[in-house]
Amino acid sequence: MKKLLLLPLLGFSTFIFAQTPGQSKLQKLTESNWQHGLELLREIVSMPNDAFYPEQIEVNIQWCENQFSKRNWAFERLETGGIPLLLAEKKQAGATKTALFYFHIDGQAVDRSRWHQPDPYQATLKAPKPDGNFETLSIEKLKSEYNPEWRLFGRSTSDDKGPFAMFLTGWDALSSEGISPDYNIKIILDFEEEQGSPKLPDAVNQYKDKLAADMMLIMDGPRHTSNLPTLSYGARGISELFMTTYGPKLPQHSGHYGNYAPNPALLLSQLLASMKDAEGRVVIPGFYDGIKFTSEEKAILDAVPDDEAAIKKRLGLGRTDQIGSTYQESIQYPSLNIRGMKSAWVGPEARTIVPDIAEAELDMRLVPESDPNRLFGLIKEHIREQGFHIVENDPTDEERMKYPKIVKVKTSISYQAFRTPMDSPTGAWLRKAMNRAFGEDPVQIRISGGSIPISPFVDALGIPAVTIPTVNADNNQHSPNENIRLGNYKEGILTIISVLTEPMY
Repeated sequence: MKKLLLLPLLGFSTFIFAQTPGQSKLQKLTESNWQHGLELLREIVSMPNDAFYPEQIEVNIQWCENQFSKRNWAFERLETGGIPLLLAEKKQAGATKTALFYFHIDGQAVDRSRWHQPDPYQATLKAPKPDGNFETLSIEKLKSEYNPEWRLFGRSTSDDKGPFAMFLTGWDALSSEGISPDYNIKIILDFEEEQGSPKLPDAVNQYKDKLAADMMLIMDGPRHTSNLPTLSYGARGISELFMTTYGPKLPQHSGHYGNYAPNPALLLSQLLASMKDAEGRVVIPGFYDGIKFTSEEKAILDAVPDDEAAIKKRLGLGRTDQIGSTYQESIQYPSLNIRGMKSAWVGPEARTIVPDIAEAELDMRLVPESDPNRLFGLIKEHIREQGFHIVENDPTDEERMKYPKIVKVKTSISYQAFRTPMDSPTGAWLRKAMNRAFGEDPVQIRISGGSIPISPFVDALGIPAVTIPTVNADNNQHSPNENIRLGNYKEGILTIISVLTEPMY
């Protein structure tokens, strides 16, 4: 038990922390504040936030600055040469440690024609129907009714404005009681995460003194598919590879030149197919080097309550790739994914031609054991072994005549993977907080399959990082009809309150 402390506190009149609040107190605070939180969520979602349009992001930055100002937080823009980051800070008298929270405020682009509501930026209340669809409800129903299965639909409700609204709500709930953490808090807001956070790595190095902290807590991503409270101790990184193969200099009539002019789409397909076997494993030597599991690590992976039959049914899969023996094992390895291909035209625009070029974009999800530059080197060596000459720009006439098979290859690295040991003090501290909120330990994910730009912080600041996901896994993030389940929103607020009131180790 913590003893009563009476200390001056920035932002609150007194520091009341007579004892760590128990589950009933946490739930009471959540219950009395969650509707205020929905108002915050609807307000923040109402602002378009596609970072391709900086003018949209400026409106969001100003809104966030206003929110911090109203709560007496210090804040400043960290200039990046593009869209800035926003750093906010709340110091606590007598605190010796600092937690750095990460959120991103930008969202994916919107195709309004595919949303089942007039405006994706107008959070809309909907209830599930037996056939799997949703019916629209009046938002006024929330004043007198609550169903945890109801959902608010709107861009960024889950990814990632919802978690930020949860945090503000949890902070306000504690503020109303005069309760404060016993540690300092910094919040970094990223406004280009969906664009790959291109300015973030350099900015973290430039401002690492301002960002200094003892740990990083990431509020992004979905819970485990069981929808149980979850902690994730790492995330895969991401890098990209762009390939173009060449046929005739201009598209040619397939009757005149079919069987004569090599087809670049076929060349590209053959090259890509050579990289994997029939079970989906990369056959390039050395691609999976360095990845081994101890018996303890295997036990951690096996403890995750995945329902793989349900996953396959939801995805409509009669089989899966055989990289690892389980879903959790599969995401411990780097991946090589064809995310898109293009050559000539299809459908109503189809033409009877031999295409001039074929293009493919690949992404590689990275794990800590996989250096992307090493993997790029292995892939390029494999490409050469298939008889291709690699160029960095479109080939000249001389190159076309000299080399029978040419491929242009370009690469990029967005950010690396990170992974924090589960038995770290930060992990134990968060498990204690969540056990206090929910009465049991959370599901623990060794590393998540998706990518978030956290490794620059881990590397530059030398701190552990853990993700605290709160939203429902079936939230349609990055897709039309993104949503957040009301039960998850309320439990997310509860999670925030429990973390903010857990005494720092």
